[in-house]
Amino acid sequence: MTFLPGAAGLGSFWAPMVERLPATWHVRPFDLPGLGTVAPDPAVSSYGDLVEYLSRKITEPTVLVGQSMGGFVALQLALRHPHLVTHLALFVVTGGVNMANHGAFDWRQDYMATHPQAQPWACAPVPDLIEDVGAIAIPTLLVWATRDVLSPLSVAHALAAKIRNASLVTFDSDDHWMARTHADDTAAVLREFINLRRRRRG
Repeated sequence: MTFLPGAAGLGSFWAPMVERLPATWHVRPFDLPGLGTVAPDPAVSSYGDLVEYLSRKITEPTVLVGQSMGGFVALQLALRHPHLVTHLALFVVTGGVNMANHGAFDWRQDYMATHPQAQPWACAPVPDLIEDVGAIAIPTLLVWATRDVLSPLSVAHALAAKIRNASLVTFDSDDHWMARTHADDTAAVLREFINLRRRRRG
């Protein structure tokens, strides 16, 4: 199971949730080079490069979990390297959909003030994938806060309408970081998603 954080870059974002997952699950949270306080990698100068960097680090098919901009990277991984992803779980994604069309607050100016050491590409525009995600056929979980200004609920509905095997779970919250701050509840949702899909497959 592979966990991708948002633009802050640190895999430790997921620690509270990881602690609540079964010990038998092999879990790997990634730091994302060039984002937040994570040191850059010479091979990574765009989100596209980051996708390819991760594709080389993931050595076997995995459940892929992404938060915020990490969710955008997860979508790209699932599209470019479908053999690497068995299940997809996306938490309040902030890229891959035209966020302005959904009234999302633009996080980039605040981000650069908070993370001046991040690489410039961290705030570069990213492609709209909404017409591409229909190619994703694996089980996909969408987890959203109902009042998140960075990723409005309509973003989740847009993805759910296109991804053929998607399910949406919402929390009555405005907390963009609910995967961490509400770890008991969000870990339970992720456990149920994985266990249910495994039971159906078995």
